[in-house]
Amino acid sequence: MKHFLDLSMISKSDLQNILSEAKRRKLKQSKLGKVIISEQSHAKDKLLLMVFEKPSTRTRLSFDIAMRQLGGGTIVMNSNDMHLGKGNESVEDTAKVISSFSDIVMFRTFKHQTLLDLSKLLTVPLINGLTNLSHPCQLLSDVMTFEEKKGSIKGAKVAWVGDGNNVANSAVEAAVQFEFNLNICVPKKHLPSKKVLDWAENNNGKIDIFHDPKKGIKGVDCIMSDKWVSMGDKGDTKKKKKSLRSFQINDKLMTFAKKDAIYLHVLPAAREEEVTSSVIDGKQSLVWVQAENRLHGQKAIIDWCLSN
Repeated sequence: MKHFLDLSMISKSDLQNILSEAKRRKLKQSKLGKVIISEQSHAKDKLLLMVFEKPSTRTRLSFDIAMRQLGGGTIVMNSNDMHLGKGNESVEDTAKVISSFSDIVMFRTFKHQTLLDLSKLLTVPLINGLTNLSHPCQLLSDVMTFEEKKGSIKGAKVAWVGDGNNVANSAVEAAVQFEFNLNICVPKKHLPSKKVLDWAENNNGKIDIFHDPKKGIKGVDCIMSDKWVSMGDKGDTKKKKKSLRSFQINDKLMTFAKKDAIYLHVLPAAREEEVTSSVIDGKQSLVWVQAENRLHGQKAIIDWCLSN
């Protein structure tokens, strides 16, 4: 049984195979309708249970449509629909019920530890739809988008700009697994997880930290960013936003990157905060292609999890 929990937990060869499958399925589906089953898959006649503690437009749409295109079905539940450690039912008992009713589970939750605990109890594959620590599905889409436009990401220079959040953690893991150079451009108080950075260092990751975005972006092939304040963030959000003002992606900052550099954003975007409309809607932005690629990446992840 194969879970998709973090990029660091999956071999480089498996990640390359998943990425190649995502590209292949996108090309195949482009000649068909959005709900037409393109070909046989390991998900045919299987049921995906999607559990959302945190809502999401792209995650909900991409996984639902992915299962339809793979020939399977979906059920959606939120935290109010199930116990999962609340009430009188134990997590162990809930996991047994989930395993008996579904073939695969996607879980989008606040706490990464909850995901890890559930993975040990389920008898069906589990996919990380996002936690407070990581967002591996997003980075697969990001790498796919980069390679569609600019070729292999191996050896490329990428900059993460803004908050060192859960997506930044996955960007660090992606840099190691897909072998690209990553500049983390963040304020000193908003670094990615030390545990993730230490893992990258121990696995020959080419990660550099910058506190001046102009220096961090200089000569890069790609700039990535996300909202400065995520759902569930605690603390003084006004103070956080103030510390990140100089990290806004705008036309002036984009000039420090290569002329043909691309811009990616996780979405949803807070326009005129972490990015200006002129950038996100500009010629260098591949944000909308990136969002669509979540669908094809999700298909490849599901198929991989259900193989064998």
